[in-house]
Amino acid sequence: MDISEKTDEEIAVLVQRGNVQAFGILVDRYEGKMRRYAKKFISDREDAKDLAQEVFMKAYTNIQSFDVERRFSPWIYRIAHNEFVNALKKKLSEKIFPFDLDLFFPHPAAQETADGESYRLETKRMMDECLNKLSPKYREPLVLYYYEEMGYKEIADILQIPISTVGVRIQRGKGMLKSFIEERDQSYGRETK
Repeated sequence: MDISEKTDEEIAVLVQRGNVQAFGILVDRYEGKMRRYAKKFISDREDAKDLAQEVFMKAYTNIQSFDVERRFSPWIYRIAHNEFVNALKKKLSEKIFPFDLDLFFPHPAAQETADGESYRLETKRMMDECLNKLSPKYREPLVLYYYEEMGYKEIADILQIPISTVGVRIQRGKGMLKSFIEERDQSYGRETK
């Protein structure tokens, strides 16, 4: 079997046994995911790229601690979570707002008109502004669920919280977003007649 056809876990075992080149396959598989995940926390592209590289350096350095009886994906996402939270704390302490998140919830499809495009941009701006108000405790499960398309079990493994807590945080996060949006724009959520 070609090494590139092996599972993440099988490749991690090879790396643990000293096959340094095998780690490159894991980097190839996860680099795009880690950059996308980083961008949900840090708006600066270069910072996101650097954070993704930090994740891989930490993963390589700590590969011996990976339990081969478990899945690799939650393990590397947990490393990413820790790196991004630390970067976020650093940015917040510098009084910089580090987020540039896209919409979590689908917006109504607008016709390709100037009004439709204007509405879409305004909706995105409003959502970004409201997402910035969410604490990481609620923002991160939403990012993992909606952007990374992970299930509650994977999110629970990454955040090291019970599965039921994941569901609660996602629901509360969505509720808070709705409240922030309604506060910002009193007409949001009203049905037009």
